[in-house]
Amino acid sequence: MLHRRTVLLSLAALAACTESKPQFKAVDITGVDYARDFQLPDQNGKVRTLKDFAGKVVVVFFGYTQCPDVCPTTLAEIAQAKKLLGPDGDKVQGIFITVDPERDTPEILKAYMANFDPNFIALRGNLEQTAAVAKDFKVYYKKVEGKTPGSYTMDHSAASFVYDPQGRLRLYTRFGSGPQALADDIKLLIQQQA
Repeated sequence: MLHRRTVLLSLAALAACTESKPQFKAVDITGVDYARDFQLPDQNGKVRTLKDFAGKVVVVFFGYTQCPDVCPTTLAEIAQAKKLLGPDGDKVQGIFITVDPERDTPEILKAYMANFDPNFIALRGNLEQTAAVAKDFKVYYKKVEGKTPGSYTMDHSAASFVYDPQGRLRLYTRFGSGPQALADDIKLLIQQQA
């Protein structure tokens, strides 16, 4: 009887330890020492930092508007995840950082963001600012020349960075994870705040 009781107490203690850490579908990168902030103008010219979105789960994605597949798919998934959250979707901020500031003008970025969610924000720095923020986020991007000067493409990392409502980087979401997985992870981050 004593042995059985000890085993049950051990299992209960183990379960309590397991429950304290959320089981994210994305890669949990809590505590990393990079991608702590950004300081770039948005599509309306207002300089934005992570602090502007305190109290929200922030999903940051790097890409470019002429991207044929990865970028529109990712932004659509972020928008769909917001919808899946119902009223909690208001606690989510999608942020797109362009790696192609030469072609992605503020006007183009405004129109592009409107295709996904009216509250999504696009950030656009100059070439030096873009390089610096990409380096800070450990994001790869490279211009790939096309047949004509304006027909180039951009190779780039295809993942999103998810911050909790306190502004801490928590998750690295791989491309193609799907809106439900993202919504589930965002829900866990919102619940942790409560």
